[in-house]
Amino acid sequence: MKLPVVAVVGRPNVGKSAFFNRILGHRIAIVEDRPGVTRDRNFARTEWNGRQFYIVDTGGMVEGSDEEMDRLIRKQVVAAIEEADVVVQMVDGKAGPHPLDYQIADHLRRTERPTVLVVNKIDNLGAPNALGHHDFWDLGLGEPRPVGSLNGKGSGDVLDAIVEQLPESGDEEEAAAIRVAVIG
Repeated sequence: MKLPVVAVVGRPNVGKSAFFNRILGHRIAIVEDRPGVTRDRNFARTEWNGRQFYIVDTGGMVEGSDEEMDRLIRKQVVAAIEEADVVVQMVDGKAGPHPLDYQIADHLRRTERPTVLVVNKIDNLGAPNALGHHDFWDLGLGEPRPVGSLNGKGSGDVLDAIVEQLPESGDEEEAAAIRVAVIG
């Protein structure tokens, strides 16, 4: 049985790669303050509360752009969504809902994949209810889960929400791995 896959998607510069790195506990994905740094999918195996899964970092999705790079990134993001058992839509808690966030949420609702809405960049917003001034509920993806990817605030709650949506699975590679012994 294969391990479940969790795809992290969103518009450019909402903190997808920082979240990916936070979950893994070390820096794998490049993080910069300019859009377009992540272009291909980054895959890594991780675990939370005894549940193993693959997490996939994606580039920033820009719907409707005719630029070649945006089209290639969009193709990678769509492939990640199609392969995912659970999708995390990452949005920017400082900026509030953006038209691209609504477009991506509409796309995710059509896929009917389990989705966890994660509101990033709450590191310095103060109280946990600081999200009240932005109406992320309007995205139609359920409860907005606040997280601060840089300092880790809320990441355990987000991981709990993700694991809750994962399909049941066994330990794939333990049972399916080919074992080789060199003797002599």
